[in-house]
Amino acid sequence: MLYEPKGFDWYYVLSGQGEYFTPEFKSHLSEGKYIPEEGYATARAAWEAAYGPRNRAFLESNLEGEELLEWKFQRYVRDYLRCIRSVDDSVGEILEYVDSHGLADNTIIVYTSDQGFYMGEHGWFDKRFMYEESFRTPLIIRYPGGRGGLVSNAFVQNLDFAPTYLDVAGVDKPEEMSGRSLLPVIKHNGKQQCKWRRYMYYHYYDLPSEHNVLKHDGVADKCFKLIHFYGGENGDYDEFYDLRKDPDEMHNCISERRYARRVRRLRKQLDKFREELGVDEY
Repeated sequence: MLYEPKGFDWYYVLSGQGEYFTPEFKSHLSEGKYIPEEGYATARAAWEAAYGPRNRAFLESNLEGEELLEWKFQRYVRDYLRCIRSVDDSVGEILEYVDSHGLADNTIIVYTSDQGFYMGEHGWFDKRFMYEESFRTPLIIRYPGGRGGLVSNAFVQNLDFAPTYLDVAGVDKPEEMSGRSLLPVIKHNGKQQCKWRRYMYYHYYDLPSEHNVLKHDGVADKCFKLIHFYGGENGDYDEFYDLRKDPDEMHNCISERRYARRVRRLRKQLDKFREELGVDEY
């Protein structure tokens, strides 16, 4: 049985046309017409022309239950993969240009992305939770003279990007800038030959908002993760995961006595991050 994740609504699965899915707009679609809108751009018109017939066909099918959920999932995932394919094609064009114009020996290429989406994992949709699916962000770096295919397990954050670029350019990092240069990791072919961060801190606090994700902060090391949710109707609560035994984070071990010492350690580290960063709400 398919489970419909929270937030898997019409606006997203109908490719931006969900805002028009009123009874009036449905009748216009069924008649092959579009509701005029002031300032319609050519690009928008092309978008409507591509998706309008598909959406009309969907409306005429009157799907319900499992068939409806299957349609929504397939529509969203297929469009998502098409978007990724277009990005991959564009990256290939950039790499080809750099190589063919003799720029590869003095060009650093950084390929990263936004956080990953949930497609029903944990019963959620979106990307704002501290669970692994969105806590991890893709990062690929091609550095002149580096060995290809190497993977680093260093804790890297996007706030390290700017210090890295400044370091490459021979510019000192401003004191107020967080993060640190990744060059020590890059130049040692992904191996940690220097003292690096042991913990990662995370904090999400945009509530109330359309995403409806409960406020939470947390800390993780390579083996364990502690998440503190707060500000909800049912009060605050914690989750603790053993990432070695439970990489999908399906079993909350916060109340298990065998993890008590590790929970205390991560709570102490979480309080340290809060103090260092001046976090006054958690």
